[in-house]
Amino acid sequence: MTPMQTRFTPLSHVLGVELTGIDCSQPLGAGERDAIARALERHHVLVVRDQQLDDASFMKFAEIFGPVDGHYVRNADGSAMTAVHEVSNLDETGNPSVKPFQNSNFYWHSDKSYRAVPTFVTILLPMELPPDGGETQFVNMIAAYEALPEDVKQQIAPLKVVHSLEHMRTVLDERALTDDEKVASPPVEHPLVRTHPTTGAKSLYLGIYCSHIAGMPVDAGRVLLDRLQQHATRGEFTFTHRWRQRDVVAWDNRWLIHRALPNFAMDKHRRVLRRVVVKGSAPR
Repeated sequence: MTPMQTRFTPLSHVLGVELTGIDCSQPLGAGERDAIARALERHHVLVVRDQQLDDASFMKFAEIFGPVDGHYVRNADGSAMTAVHEVSNLDETGNPSVKPFQNSNFYWHSDKSYRAVPTFVTILLPMELPPDGGETQFVNMIAAYEALPEDVKQQIAPLKVVHSLEHMRTVLDERALTDDEKVASPPVEHPLVRTHPTTGAKSLYLGIYCSHIAGMPVDAGRVLLDRLQQHATRGEFTFTHRWRQRDVVAWDNRWLIHRALPNFAMDKHRRVLRRVVVKGSAPR
């Protein structure tokens, strides 16, 4: 990557960087791939505008960050979810809805935190956008942790949280898990405070899949989880991405939670994006 061709521009004081001067559909050299991976590591969200990717080039770009992951959750018609798939505000019949088939997208979460090995990187590319609204918000959970009082940090340091796909479905009054989903995604415990494997930075690990704190009375645990999430999602830790057609947006799920904003006529306008995810590692 030469300065004449490409540039990384920070998008906010808390997270996010925009990359210009690159065509993600074309083969990238080792230096380019390394620079992109380092930018995501440092800024947590990477935005590349004006891209045109088919499924093959979309997956090739994702492989900069690691192996593309498969999926166990089924589509609305019962078919297997492919590596490149859609996330949207559409219901089971394919119509825009205030309660989409994938309703969890509109609540704070980290992708696949309900699995023993959650998602590392998620990448989205819009297909259809509402005329306004429908932004995606991200929270820097490292910054949120650092801002906690020291006594709270000490209190939560040893705690484990149960993450559960079934909990999310119950809370949002969604469809029951199939037998296959229960086998593939049983509840798992993850540390409430996640540690960066190279820098040692600490991060809160929260979201809609958090059921309860292991070893703590359920009600007391929920109070603590809700209080921590309210703290983390304050404006000073949050970046809002306003979508344009042909955006490519990648983010690091280890240190962020995110949500789509339902701030548009969800029963009238379609919000459909293509998605691919990169396999992560067990939280530590």
